[in-house]
Parts: sequence; structure tokens; C-alpha cells
Amino acid sequence: MDVAALWRTVTDAVTATQPAPPRWLVLACAGAALLAVLPRPLWRLSRNVVTIAHEGGHGLAALLTRRRLSGIRLHSDTSGLTISSGPPTGPGMILTAAAGYTAPPLLGLGGAALLAGQHVTQLLWISVVLLAGLLVMIRNLYGLLSVVVTGGAFFLISWYGSSQLQSAFAYAGVWFLLLAGVRPVLELQGKRRREGARSTDADQLARLTGLGPLLWVTVFLLVALVSLALGSAWLLG
Repeated sequence: MDVAALWRTVTDAVTATQPAPPRWLVLACAGAALLAVLPRPLWRLSRNVVTIAHEGGHGLAALLTRRRLSGIRLHSDTSGLTISSGPPTGPGMILTAAAGYTAPPLLGLGGAALLAGQHVTQLLWISVVLLAGLLVMIRNLYGLLSVVVTGGAFFLISWYGSSQLQSAFAYAGVWFLLLAGVRPVLELQGKRRREGARSTDADQLARLTGLGPLLWVTVFLLVALVSLALGSAWLLG
């Protein structure tokens, strides 16, 4: 197959629409996603995906606000670090700090919009592109492995998977981002209350804006809950 034919094959697959999956499959994917979020042993593993989205949100916001992105690190304890340089205050820094906890639910909401339009393959390929862009900025081995494994799963299923497998994977992934967007915010406030942590995104935003950290935690939670409500309606609609 020549390059032009391969390009046509890829573009046709990406822009095509797929029939909506049966309702039982959508609900089963929601149940599987919930199972990955609620039990602590599974959450300790699945939370790595949330960290990828969280730190990717910081990185993308830094680039969009013309800050210099130096690198991203993902750790085995599901923490992460995004390093950017630029003005220490101002809109760019505020948006970069606010993008972490809001990224997973907003990505889930965007994915739900694509699935509502029956763009399953498009969703999978957009995910591959975003993960490939993130991979360039990873600066540690564990982070590199995490992104490669996640991106590889998206690529293999989008390229080799059957239509039903693609739908199941896409719906499960979107449900997971929508549901998993809530728990880290609750954990954030729990950590602040128990340990007196003052280096969180909410505390950084409080110092940047003069607004209380609890207000920022509330903003994160509202974004997550509204995204979950709208995304659920679109996926089930």
C-alpha cells in the first residue's frame, strides 16, 4: 500500500461514524469504570491514568498561555510534577495551576460529546495524538512507561480492534474520566484537612488570586460534577 492510499485509509477511518452501541454495553462500561474508581486496590492502579490527564492538563495550559514547558514527571505513587517557566503570577500561571484537577473531567466531557456524535475511532486517534504529544515532555522512566503503555493500548485497539471492541474501550475510558474526575478532588480536600498540606494546586491558586483554597476546591468539584452530569446524559441519550 502506497503512502497516499495509507493516508486515505487512516483519514477515512478517523472521520467515519460508527453505529451507536447497544444500551447494555454503555451501562456495562459505566459499571466497569465505577469498579475501577471505587475499590482502593484498583484505584491505586487506575489513578495513574488520572495523573496522566492531570499533568497533561497542566502542560497543555502552560503551552497555550505561552509559558515554557520544561518537562513532566509521573511517579509510581500516582503523584506528578509539571515544570514550566514564565511570569510567576498572572493569567498564564493561574490557568496552568487550575488545569490539573479540571483536565480529567473536561477530557471526559469532550469524549462524551464525540461518542454522542458516534465518532468512536476519532476519539481513539485524538487520544493517541494527545498521548504522543505528552510523551515528548516526559522526563522520567516511570512516566515514559505509563504513557507508552496507555498510548499503545489506544493505538492497538483503534487500529486492530473490532468495531464493538473499539466502542467498549472508548465508552469505558470516557466513563472512567468522568467518574474519576470527582475522587481526586475529594482526596485533595481530605489531605488538606488531615495533613495540613499547603502546597496543593488549590493553595497555589489561593496565593495567586487571593481567593481561599476551599473556594478553588469547590470550583474543581463543580467542574467534575457538572461534567459527570452532562457527560452521562450524552452517553445515555
